[in-house]
Amino acid sequence: MKTVAVNKAALHNYQILETLEAGVSLVGSEVKSVREGRVSLKESYGDIKDGEIYLVKCHISPYKAANIFNHEPLRDRKLLLHRREIRRLVGKIQERGLTLVPIKVHITDKGRIKVEVALARGKREYEKRETIKKRDAEREIRAEIKKRLR
Repeated sequence: MKTVAVNKAALHNYQILETLEAGVSLVGSEVKSVREGRVSLKESYGDIKDGEIYLVKCHISPYKAANIFNHEPLRDRKLLLHRREIRRLVGKIQERGLTLVPIKVHITDKGRIKVEVALARGKREYEKRETIKKRDAEREIRAEIKKRLR
């Protein structure tokens, strides 16, 4: 698998409860643009419309060679999931404080473009600070161990 885009802000701002992989309904120029790595997941999220889940505010840059047949960069894109997965996610999203956040976009070995979507709960400021402290402490411990092994 080749990872095309990662949503680092989502990993910082949300507590990930569960992840799943979904296909994305794209047009031809979008596929070519994603293969070039011209996709941004910043500020994007999953939304429910008419019993289906859509990826909203995901920016896929226009493909230069497509000229007049190009796509709209910020259009809503349908996520391809099984009906039972959608029903389960709808039930969980309606709980208080849970949302659907895209974590990364990757291309499978067969050439399919997939989005890893997470069911997440927003972190509070103090939780974000705790996460940063833990990460810094672990980094210092690894550096000290590496230093002593030399």
